Amino acid sequence: MKLKITSIFAVVAILALSAFKNGSKPVTYTVDAAKSTITWVGKKVSGSHNGTIALKSGTLNVDGKKVTGGTFVMDMTAIKDADGSEKLEGHLKADDFFGSAKYPTSTFVITKVAGAGAKVVVSGNLTIKGITKPLSFPATVTVNADGTVSALAGKILVDRTKYDIRYGSKSFFDSIGDKAIDDNFEIGVNLVAKK
Repeated sequence: MKLKITSIFAVVAILALSAFKNGSKPVTYTVDAAKSTITWVGKKVSGSHNGTIALKSGTLNVDGKKVTGGTFVMDMTAIKDADGSEKLEGHLKADDFFGSAKYPTSTFVITKVAGAGAKVVVSGNLTIKGITKPLSFPATVTVNADGTVSALAGKILVDRTKYDIRYGSKSFFDSIGDKAIDDNFEIGVNLVAKK
C-alpha cells in the first residue's frame, strides 16, 4: 500500500512538472507585414537618402511576456526610395549594392534577447548577399493587452562593407572625395506580431 501511494505521488509530481514545463513553452507570433515597417537611411558627404524595405515574413517567439527569439525575412527586390527615384532604387538593387536579382532576400535571426522589461538588447545574425554577421542593438519590445507584440528599434547601424557592399566607400577608395558614401547605413524597425 505504501509503495502504491508513493507511486501515485511520483506520477502526480511528474505530471505537475510536465504541465509547468509545457506552460513555459514559447508561443510563435507571426509578424503582420502590413502593419510593420522597415526603414533605411544612407548618408553621404553631400546629403542622405532614405526609404523602406518590404518585410516578406517574420516570427517572434514569446515566452510569457518575454521575446526569446525570432526570424525576419526582408524582400530586397522591394527597396524603395522615399523620393521615388527609380534610378536610385535600380542602383540599390544592382550587384554593387544589394544584388537583389541574385540575393532577393536578407534575413535576421534572433539568437538572444537580454534585459528585463520592455527595454532589451537584441542579438542575432544578419545575412545580406549570402554573408552572415552578428548584430546587436537596443529595442523596445512590448506584449500588449490586445494579445499583439510590438517591437521597435529606431537606429540599427549596419556596416555595409562587411557584406561586400563597397561602392563609394572611403575605406576602399581613397580618392573618392566628396562622392564618398558612409560605410554604415541605418535601419529602423517597427514590428507588430500576433498569434
